[in-house]
Amino acid sequence: MISHRKSAERGYADHGWLKSFHTFSFAGYYDPNHIHFRTLRVLNEDVIAPGNGFPEHGHDNMEIITVVLEGELEHKDSMGNTERIIPGEIQVMSAGAGITHSEYNPSSTQPLHLMQIWIFPKHQNTQPGYRQANFSKNILPNTWTCFVSPDGKSGSLTIDQDVELYGLELTEGSSAGYELRARHHSFIHLIHGTVVVNGVLISTGDALMISNESFEVKAISDSKLLMFDLT
Repeated sequence: MISHRKSAERGYADHGWLKSFHTFSFAGYYDPNHIHFRTLRVLNEDVIAPGNGFPEHGHDNMEIITVVLEGELEHKDSMGNTERIIPGEIQVMSAGAGITHSEYNPSSTQPLHLMQIWIFPKHQNTQPGYRQANFSKNILPNTWTCFVSPDGKSGSLTIDQDVELYGLELTEGSSAGYELRARHHSFIHLIHGTVVVNGVLISTGDALMISNESFEVKAISDSKLLMFDLT
């Protein structure tokens, strides 16, 4: 079974310094038909203006993944981490029993474009944790790259949930298949490009929810996507 969620159907907020698309209900955007998908709670596409960002704020009992698409992110948190995240790097923050952090665009000229992802954890009130890695050398054309998994497979970052997050960069005319196991579900977000997945055409910003069905992604143009394998 495949369900298509078009980019234009997402929630949208323009705060001047922040422009954000919400795939699921978030902040002032509420859609009772799109609260979450399995354990995937938030998938926001944010563009943060130069010199702006989120001041210190708190989270708890959530696995938070950040994928920088363009620009650079400056991160500081109550665990003592002060980091910069650039394209090709993935950040995982396990909020656990509670953390605070801030996120800023340190550039004075370049916007920051990122995906912010929240996943419900398997366990509550655990010790907070932070992980970050550069996957630039792992990413091969037309090949699935595992960024996040519960067991750290293939050098991926660990997460407290039965979720695997993959990246895929396809060249025009190429394809890649994925064997989705029984009683598993997939969520695909197309970062840019145009692809066909099991006969369904999707474009930049679109998403697909797939249940109990293996699939093949065929690129109509050079494309880049994120794919979640969820129980």
